[in-house]
Amino acid sequence: MRRRFQWKEAETAQIDMTSMMDVVFIMLIFFIVTTSFVKEAGIEVNRPTASSAERQERGNIMIAVSDSGAVWIDGRMVDIRAVRANVERLRAENPEGAVVIQADEASRTGILVQVMDQVRLAGVMNVAIAANKP
Repeated sequence: MRRRFQWKEAETAQIDMTSMMDVVFIMLIFFIVTTSFVKEAGIEVNRPTASSAERQERGNIMIAVSDSGAVWIDGRMVDIRAVRANVERLRAENPEGAVVIQADEASRTGILVQVMDQVRLAGVMNVAIAANKP
């Protein structure tokens, strides 16, 4: 008895990419979740200039005071009496974050002091006032 062998065409080798794609998507989600985004106060202010101004890397809670005395947090205008509650809420989300107050050059000092007082009453002692370097 003679056996006949038939040679089939060589099959092309394939790599299963499904598990690698899963790993890539999980890494993407991890990087998106762990990235800290820059938060804006909500309005553009004309910051005063100061020669001693330093860049602060950890300013996660941004508060803006306009020239008319309006206070903005997270893109919405808030009453000065609501600053403390908003800062406490934002501080609960990010306990390590500092507060940066962006006061307009033409804003009243009294409003700035009231905002700083509300921030300190919320338990944040790391408060900075934004300024431009000349």
